[in-house]
Amino acid sequence: MRIDRDTFREILDSITRNRSRSILTGFGVFWGIFMLMLLVGGGQGLKDLLMQNFEGFAQNTCIIATNSTSKPYKGFKKGRSWNLDYADVDRLKALVPELETVSPTVSLWGKSVVRDENIYSRAIVKGARADYVHIETPRMMYGRYLNEADNLQERKVCVIGKRVYENLFPEGGSPLGKRVSVDGSYYTVIGVDWSTNGISINGNASDAVTIPISQARKAYNLGNTIHLLCFTAKEGIAMSDITPRVREIIARSHYVDPTDEQALFLLNTQLIFGIVDNLFRGINFLIWLIGLGTLLAGIIGVSNIMMVSVKERTTEIGIRRAIGATPNQILGQIISESIVLTLVAGMMGIVFSVLILAGVELAMTEDGILKAAFQVPFGTAVLAALLLTALGVLAGLAPALRAMGIKPVDAMRDE
Repeated sequence: MRIDRDTFREILDSITRNRSRSILTGFGVFWGIFMLMLLVGGGQGLKDLLMQNFEGFAQNTCIIATNSTSKPYKGFKKGRSWNLDYADVDRLKALVPELETVSPTVSLWGKSVVRDENIYSRAIVKGARADYVHIETPRMMYGRYLNEADNLQERKVCVIGKRVYENLFPEGGSPLGKRVSVDGSYYTVIGVDWSTNGISINGNASDAVTIPISQARKAYNLGNTIHLLCFTAKEGIAMSDITPRVREIIARSHYVDPTDEQALFLLNTQLIFGIVDNLFRGINFLIWLIGLGTLLAGIIGVSNIMMVSVKERTTEIGIRRAIGATPNQILGQIISESIVLTLVAGMMGIVFSVLILAGVELAMTEDGILKAAFQVPFGTAVLAALLLTALGVLAGLAPALRAMGIKPVDAMRDE
């Protein structure tokens, strides 16, 4: 719809003359779009906060843990304890070609780590290999993670977590090359993992002292036992499609009933991520349903007040018709006035919601690091502006059609 300069001036004059009515008209639209954008940005921030608990986790990971059996199998009674071993790593690599990474880990809880007079008594000693980074990606603040040479040469090196670093090195600075004592054995610090995710494999990464798994086997006399077996699937392979085969291979190798879910526990993170995605799809649907409902209520208010405005301006419109204004010109002015009111109120609602969300982001920032992005995507803002334009046309259509039907003679009689 083309709006010339004179028509635009008439629209502004009309809005200025009816200032209080214009404010009342725009408030419903302002509140509707404000609530919609606030809910969209808040939902995105909430998702970011939740996904931080899975920070660094590969989405196609599966973790195997063992427990005592709950079913008898091949002459063995139920209640038997058993453990995974290093032969299971080779079995999975050989028999399940769809797997990308197969990484064993061991963990020992409640260990004391000492450096000079500083001590941290709630550490978790983790034994891992270099390929563990494909399971849980570290966020290195200093140094590096373990490599293959560390394991092959059984080096006495370690990567410490954030909380361990803060307790052992309260003065700050790089700890690389410094030595710490774990259960009387000294390890050289080669890295600091700054991961703070709420969910970690076998303990929080902040409390971990990660050493080569070959060194952990030797230091704690673990023999051939491993505590967890983690693996990832190749690209394009659904983890759910291969976990039944993995379960059967591991169970039968240890004379465990493959249907005994208590004895062999498999945690498929792909299913967890799928649940989270479905949850937020539902939340986003509710957000748009509530927001659009509020916005439509505001648009109905715009249409009703515009209808009252047209009725009060019957004489004015009749005079315009008498001096040569065409029905299309009357239609264009009323609809344009509705669009301008809707867009101005809507843009103010979008800007105000963005400012509120920016304040929430500022409050969620810790140590200069943003915890979650409470933002309205640019595409969503553009879509909202287009939606406001379309709704402005709809809101002004009924009043405009009423205005088109006004005849000069009826307007004079009304006067």
